[in-house]
Order: sequence, then structure tokens, then C-alpha cells
Amino acid sequence: MLNIYFAGAIRAGREDGQLYARLITYLKSFGTVLTEHVGDDGLLQEEKSLTEEEIFQRDMGWLAAADLVIAEVTTPSLGVGYEIGLAQTLGKQILCLYRPGANRRLSAMVAGNPALQVRRYSRVSEAQELLADWLKQFAGQA
Repeated sequence: MLNIYFAGAIRAGREDGQLYARLITYLKSFGTVLTEHVGDDGLLQEEKSLTEEEIFQRDMGWLAAADLVIAEVTTPSLGVGYEIGLAQTLGKQILCLYRPGANRRLSAMVAGNPALQVRRYSRVSEAQELLADWLKQFAGQA
């Protein structure tokens, strides 16, 4: 089974929390989602019991253990950008999902990075198809 690190905005905004939960549920059919808490509505409350250093250490451990990284990058987030950069340094395969929309522009640091796979989508079902297609290449690797 694959170890999947899912990254999505947390402190930058939880507007997509339910979307993250749906994507994470789908990803669980392909492996273990190390960061399934990202889709949890109670996440911000839960993390109040951890120091920022504990959150950092926990997430860096999961990132190191991950076989690949999937980042939902529609909501700009310093944390997600940091995770993507570190994942690239660690040699991880990275897929970034992005929903274009009015007043939204994907960072050039993501859109222009040839080491990243960037896929645009508009509906959850479309994102799930993109995930399935991308994950096929990793079947049986973990």
C-alpha cells in the first residue's frame, strides 16, 4: 500500500475542508493517507493541544515516510508551498490539483515548476479521475 501525504490549506483558510475530506476518502482506496486529519472539520480545535513545533515535527515525519505527495493548491498556503518544496527536495513524486476560478491565479512557482505535475479540475469527480490516472503509475510500488 502506498503512503500518501495529502496537503491542503489549514490556517490559510478552511473553505475547502469538505473537499479535502472527499479527496482523502477517495485516496484511501489507493493506500494510507498519512495526513487524513487535513480533511477533518475539527482540525483547528484538535491542533490546539499541540505546539507548533510538535505539528512541524509530526508533519515532517509523515512527509519523509510518504511515497508521494498530493497537494490541493487552490487556496494559497505558505505551509502547503513549504511542503511541496521540501517534498521536491526529498525526491517525492508530487501532484498538485488546482481549481481555476474568478480572481484565482496559480503561483508561478507551482505552475512553472517542471518537477511538479499540475492538473486543473472543476468538479470532485474530475479530481478523482485525475487522481486515479496519476496513481496508476505507482500501483504495486509500495
